[in-house]
Amino acid sequence: MRMIRWILFFCLIAAQSVAQPIYAVRNGNIKFYSDAPQELIKAYSGDLNGAVDFSKKTFIFRIGISSFEGFNSPLQREHFNENYMETNVFPLATFTGKVIESIDISKNDTYRIRAKGKLKIHGIEQERIIPATVNVKDGKVFIHSDFTVWLADHKIKVPRVVNNKLSQEIHVEMYAELNAN
Repeated sequence: MRMIRWILFFCLIAAQSVAQPIYAVRNGNIKFYSDAPQELIKAYSGDLNGAVDFSKKTFIFRIGISSFEGFNSPLQREHFNENYMETNVFPLATFTGKVIESIDISKNDTYRIRAKGKLKIHGIEQERIIPATVNVKDGKVFIHSDFTVWLADHKIKVPRVVNNKLSQEIHVEMYAELNAN
């Protein structure tokens, strides 16, 4: 019986030593733009947080909505936070789920993947499959993704008076550098 315990103990130690680490966002940002007939609006945030567990193929990303800067004026940023995104009620946007394809993070390579999960913006979750490119180079992992968010999918209302100044289709670009924890 004692021998079996020692064998199990060594198996557990070996299993822990080969487990892949969880990768956390070291540097991450999100940019978006709205290209409406009367106005082009651009904003960005460098406050992207998140983690990816490549062994379990799971991920979570989040960003504080009020961290977005840029815009065409301070008033436009204020309207974005107070009137459209209601950041006092819905302070975060999140994307959680699973990576569909497998990635070998032990080798330098570029992978085209799909992330399937729940994108939550303005308190509304939408099931999404979002394509991304993962670049592994010398132990670092870089993720880049371009996708579209439709305001109606997240019940973000735009008053008619600014309908030609704000597109219903928002283009989003995400970049993250991940490091093993």
